[in-house]
Amino acid sequence: MTLQVNPFILVDGTASEAIAFYQEALGATLLFKQTVGEGPQNPESPMTELEKARIAHSVLLVGETKFFVADQEIGQPLSHGNGITICITADTAEEAQQLYDSLKAGGTVDIELAPAYFSPAFGMVTDKYGVCFQIFTKRAH
Repeated sequence: MTLQVNPFILVDGTASEAIAFYQEALGATLLFKQTVGEGPQNPESPMTELEKARIAHSVLLVGETKFFVADQEIGQPLSHGNGITICITADTAEEAQQLYDSLKAGGTVDIELAPAYFSPAFGMVTDKYGVCFQIFTKRAH
């Protein structure tokens, strides 16, 4: 059996903005994007243009990791929490600083980026979409 585990970020109507943000902040490459309006339609329940424009699914690539971004279905509650975070491992403290600075724009700092006993530069930030990222730097060998 082969399994694949991918982070999936849900937002409420701002997925297009979030995709652009992650392209800029993380250098993500957009591999796929589909709007709700590009999917099957139910003629008995027509959607507004705003509803059709919401992102049903997207796939972004950062390094070797694919992650997904989409808009939560209308009418479904969206709740944020820090039970799951996305950990990004950088090769150098300079790369970690760049990632940290990009992700904290419009967000909040949870832990300042600084040397730690386990990493030359470690920090945590919650971005403007409510996603918590840990920035970790590999030790030089």
